[in-house]
Amino acid sequence: MTILIIIAVVVVIGLIWMSIYNGLVRSRMQTQESWSQIDVQLKRRNDLIPNLLETVKGYAKFEQGTLEKVVSLRNALTQVPAGDHQQAMEISDQLTTSLKSVFAVAEAYPDLKASAQYNKLMDELTNTENKIAYSRQLFNTTTANYNTKLQSFPSNIVAKLHHFQPSEFLQTPEEEKAVVKVSFDDQGL
Repeated sequence: MTILIIIAVVVVIGLIWMSIYNGLVRSRMQTQESWSQIDVQLKRRNDLIPNLLETVKGYAKFEQGTLEKVVSLRNALTQVPAGDHQQAMEISDQLTTSLKSVFAVAEAYPDLKASAQYNKLMDELTNTENKIAYSRQLFNTTTANYNTKLQSFPSNIVAKLHHFQPSEFLQTPEEEKAVVKVSFDDQGL
């Protein structure tokens, strides 16, 4: 009878261990999958940028420096090693800032703003930027869930024995945390 109790206890502990391990694996995979969603949206944006730049280039020949910077950052983003999430997001944030300059170019060219192709590309790019923002939030949420499991008892024991590593959160760049200065000129704008 004692042997059966010992076997039952070992089986129960084994099932609990397996359940915790599988939960950790599932959380790690969700974190990796949510990063993959960011990667997909970054690729989508990179595919849209050349079309947008070609459209803008025809209207804004003297804005060459801005266009070259966007192309340079786009190319740098494609060269980031697959596992370097922080570097990818830093370059992506720089690219987003540079794209704002391209958007500003349109304000100076009414014909460009009226272009159907430009408007379609801008809508696609804006939609993609929103998806990137959502994907970043999802990544940080799944990272928080995964890291919580790595630190919570008893899953922290299983995680340590199986060498699970925490995931890093995506950070907002300092320049994007700055308070926006709003000023109205004499014309009420």
